[in-house]
Amino acid sequence: MAKSSVLSRYLDPETLSRIAERPIEPRGLVVGNLAGAHRSPLSGFAVEFAGHREYTPGDDPKHIDWRVYFTRDKYFIKQYEMETNFVCHLVLDVSASMRYGEGDAQKLLYASRLATALAYSIVKQSDKVSLATFDERIVGFVPPSNSLSQIVRMTEHLEEIRPVQKTDLGGCLTEFAGRARRREIVMVFSDLFGDLESLEPALQRLRYQQHEVVLFQIMHHDELAFEFRGGIKFLGLEIAEELLAQPEDLRAAYLAAVRQFNDRLAEICHANRVERILVDTSRNAGETLVDYLNRRSLLNRGR
Repeated sequence: MAKSSVLSRYLDPETLSRIAERPIEPRGLVVGNLAGAHRSPLSGFAVEFAGHREYTPGDDPKHIDWRVYFTRDKYFIKQYEMETNFVCHLVLDVSASMRYGEGDAQKLLYASRLATALAYSIVKQSDKVSLATFDERIVGFVPPSNSLSQIVRMTEHLEEIRPVQKTDLGGCLTEFAGRARRREIVMVFSDLFGDLESLEPALQRLRYQQHEVVLFQIMHHDELAFEFRGGIKFLGLEIAEELLAQPEDLRAAYLAAVRQFNDRLAEICHANRVERILVDTSRNAGETLVDYLNRRSLLNRGR
């Protein structure tokens, strides 16, 4: 598939236009390696030169110190203090349960579009973004970059995804926390189906490392409302089981179970200062992002 076709699958011009004037700011101080627009916990005066680090793929070449290159024949990036960039890690659940839904309301496609639109906004403001995909393990990683070509790399990776495995959200986030080294933003896109008690220690580790954590809980409208009628055969996506049932007999118990699950998830997020956004994939993705960014901006102004 051509790059333009891949991009059009994940990037909607209307959505991008709606979020274009809404910058994404970190909640609190950040640590970065480029001069940027956000406050850093490091001391200094204005944008003060702090040193060098070796160039890694994905870094913007405009920050290469060419004098050092000509003397050492290696690429090094200038680092600054006081004002800096942030890194946002997008962590996407690609397990089999995310396959539920059809068309634009499919959970994995919807989550991928949210992540890609946010990534585009982040690199447009010269901050870095990465993409990690996971099911029972971390299956793919696109390293951080603030180049627009990063969006192409991300969408090409998304096109390769085949959601067939189960989920181990807690284990994968714990593994990811071991990779993240600085105060950064970690945005997780998942239906969050799984063991919440194993999820909490992973969130606690990320918060202990002073990362900002945002959970986008991606759910199909069927999962939220259970408005099925007549005899239905339910097929397991992560467990090879079938259930033939009358939805009317299950609705009350099912909705009670979902409510109990979400209440417990809300408790865990509140206790660990993790932001959670419940997303219904029947809603326009652009509206979902605009509401989130508006709310985020209000909270940032009030901090």
